[in-house]
Amino acid sequence: MKDFMGEDFLLTSDTAVKLYENYAKEMPIIDYHCHLSPQEIYENKTFKNITEAWLYGDHYKWRAMRANGISEDYVTGDADDYDKFLAWAKTVPMTIGNPLYNWTHLELQRFFDVHDLLNEKNAPAIWDKVNALLNGEGFGARDLIMKSHVQVVCTTDDPVDSLEYHQLLQEDQDFPVSVLPSFRPDKGLEINRPGYLDWVGKLGQAANQEIGSYAGFLEAIESRVRFFHSIGGRVSDHALDVIVYEESTEEEVAEIFSKRLQGNQVSDEEEKKYKTYTLSFLGRIYAELGWTMQFHINALRNNNSRMFNRLGPDTGYDSMNDDGIAKPLVKILDAMDKEDALPKTILYSLNPNDNHVIASIINSFQDGKTPGKIQFGTAWWFNDNKDGMLEQMKALANVGLFSRFLGMLTDSRSFLSYTRHEYFRRLVCQLIGEWVENGEVPNDLELLGSIVQGISYNNAKDYFGFEINE
Repeated sequence: MKDFMGEDFLLTSDTAVKLYENYAKEMPIIDYHCHLSPQEIYENKTFKNITEAWLYGDHYKWRAMRANGISEDYVTGDADDYDKFLAWAKTVPMTIGNPLYNWTHLELQRFFDVHDLLNEKNAPAIWDKVNALLNGEGFGARDLIMKSHVQVVCTTDDPVDSLEYHQLLQEDQDFPVSVLPSFRPDKGLEINRPGYLDWVGKLGQAANQEIGSYAGFLEAIESRVRFFHSIGGRVSDHALDVIVYEESTEEEVAEIFSKRLQGNQVSDEEEKKYKTYTLSFLGRIYAELGWTMQFHINALRNNNSRMFNRLGPDTGYDSMNDDGIAKPLVKILDAMDKEDALPKTILYSLNPNDNHVIASIINSFQDGKTPGKIQFGTAWWFNDNKDGMLEQMKALANVGLFSRFLGMLTDSRSFLSYTRHEYFRRLVCQLIGEWVENGEVPNDLELLGSIVQGISYNNAKDYFGFEINE
């Protein structure tokens, strides 16, 4: 029997251990998609206690606590931080089999040298030890990033954001990590959602122009892409919960935009035309600038209307969607490719049933120039667990080039979540080690080690072309 989360955690062969210890373990991190706050990074935010660092904004933990019968007062409510921590400590033993169990203990071990199991009995002692560290030197937001050997952080930013903290971070010579904005124009694509017209007004203010037409809208949003580029942005991100495609002309979409500008809702078909044309327009700009475009697909958000009305979005009431994605996804990629304007693209689906669909689609649009130009992104959200990660990697390996995979990202709001890269890298080494042990690939550590280091770091470094302070 192995020790709980010992040195060979998740590694079941000598080959896997060698690959992890000698090739993966010390590689730096490029976190090319996360939800960290650039302001908190700039200000080197400190945390008054572990509840603030762990539970504020973490809907993964919130879901588990609710499932364990914890009252909302102790989840997102007004309960004392200590009582919230005790509620989480009560929940942790019940999360066995969920990655939260391993992530929780990895974070305790790696950041705070706590190797005890978190439960109700020892929660007070762990609370005291961890908080003493958090209230001391070396545990601010920047410190936690540096401890994790992170070289690049790509935050998630609305096109109307000022990016003031990104600019301040660029001017700060004392922090060597590149903190770059990612362009997230979801509010500009969801033409029928409440708040769309207010957002268009904010876009006009950010671009310093009046928006009275679709042409003006495109001009404004392009100017914001180029502004992001000037601050170091090289990545866009789109939450395409439902993939749509409907051909149209700019004149048709201009009429649709005008209709919405006058306060009217547009039809489903008109919305599809608007989204298709606008997304294709953005894709052409991304391609021109050498950006990477990311599609996050098949999420079903805000399922519980009662709790959405009470708490708002991103509070743990989302799930996988099961819409068909193959035909509309191929059409939108092909529309860009026909104009030789398909940017580097990463595709993620929240539904693992889409794994082989995406793994096969990406090979239809590789260009023979950029290795892995179109990528099957890492297992996302409800899939970033042991089984989900392995199944995503196996699908990619079976149908495409696993060796060109860009690897892990945090997709997190927590500065403690970088241990997920360790979790992921161990699984990469375990998978390859299993192939070696089965005689499916040669026991060539030089070859396999280079692949492990590529997936851990080097592939992303070469693919994105970020400015990295080494």
